[in-house]
This record gives sequence, C-alpha cells and structure tokens, in this order.
Amino acid sequence: MSWKSYDDIIGMPRHVSDTRARMSERDRAAQFAPFAALVGHDDAIRETARLTDEEDEIADDMAEEINFRLSAALSSPEPMEISAVYFEPDAKKVGGRNLTHTGTVKKLDPYENVLVFTDGFKVRLDRLKDIKGDFDV
Repeated sequence: MSWKSYDDIIGMPRHVSDTRARMSERDRAAQFAPFAALVGHDDAIRETARLTDEEDEIADDMAEEINFRLSAALSSPEPMEISAVYFEPDAKKVGGRNLTHTGTVKKLDPYENVLVFTDGFKVRLDRLKDIKGDFDV
C-alpha cells in the first residue's frame, strides 16, 4: 500500500463537531492512562507479608517476679522509672508485637486493670510480659 492511496483525504481539514465541545488535553490524556484493574492488590500483598508475633504465655515464676517488681515500683517512696514490656495485639491480623514503654509509675488502676504512668500511658495488666528497672533484690 502506498501513500498515493490516501491522496484524496490527506489535504482535507480535520472534522470539528458543531454539537460537541472540544475535549481538554487533560481529559484526552486520561483516556490513555494506565488502568489499575487490581486496586488495592499491592496493599493486600504487603499486609499479608507483614509479620506478627504470637503472644507468649508467661510462666508462673515469671508472673510472681512481675508481681514483686510491680509491688516494689508502686510502694517505692520515690517515683520509680520502669520499662514495661507488654504485648500489643495487631488490629488487622492474628498476633501482634511486644513493645516497651519506659516511664515513671503513677498508679495501678484495678477498675480498668491497667498500670498507669505519669505521662498518661496505660498498659493492660493482662498484656504485661515483664517489668525492668532498678529493683533492690
């Protein structure tokens, strides 16, 4: 096929509609933009690949040690700074992670079953895994 077969239309003016407005360049470009058929797929893959830890049960002797340290921190004549290791369940999947909060102990709230720090941070006692600090043993 040669260019000669188009000679009859090559010189004709481009058609301009009398009834439709000209499409903007942005709208024309959007027609050719990539189509994301699997919206959210990458996020789902990342979420599935994200690892969580299982919550470890604490042994009875460790529970006694935590209770001893907690009593020592709460009954100390001077405000005591401790590091509380606790388990935080994941909001989206099974498991969670162990975190540490360091601060000065304020009180134990038996109604909410939480350890309260002076900065307002609260650790649920049933999630408490260890307490570290300067304890006289």
